[in-house]
Amino acid sequence: MGTPAKLAVVAAGYAGALLAALAIVALYVAATSGPDRQAYGGMYAFGDSLLFLGVFGVAAVPATGAGLYFLRPYVAFWRVLAVGAVTIAVTGLAALWVCVASRAAGASPALQSWSAFAVLRILVAPLVALAFLVSGAVAPRPARIALCGAMISEAIVFIYWLVQLP
Repeated sequence: MGTPAKLAVVAAGYAGALLAALAIVALYVAATSGPDRQAYGGMYAFGDSLLFLGVFGVAAVPATGAGLYFLRPYVAFWRVLAVGAVTIAVTGLAALWVCVASRAAGASPALQSWSAFAVLRILVAPLVALAFLVSGAVAPRPARIALCGAMISEAIVFIYWLVQLP
């Protein structure tokens, strides 16, 4: 299979994921339309965006897996991806630390302000973990270890936040 065909396969997969996410969000908006959606438009919009992101992220797994499989022979790509994954995982751990530290007695107002942003980082942890899982499944051996470690870190961050903090 040539490069244009590989690009077409990946692009078609992402287009399908986009259409699926748009359709699910449209159905959800139609099912929940009412006075509450009008009164609390901003809150519903945030929920709709999270729904879109979640559906798109899950629906894009096959396209992402295919794209990564096609990139398997490029060692430099995997090296950069592994370093990036570990860096991203560290930001998740830092966000969790900010959330935990902001709940301590005597936490500074600045730390409490950062806590609001840290929660947003933690909310994307499941999708980031899924991306690292898919990447680790097709990665060569050295990068696979870093990607799986980053995936476990993201899962721990989200599960700890989900169970302990709220």
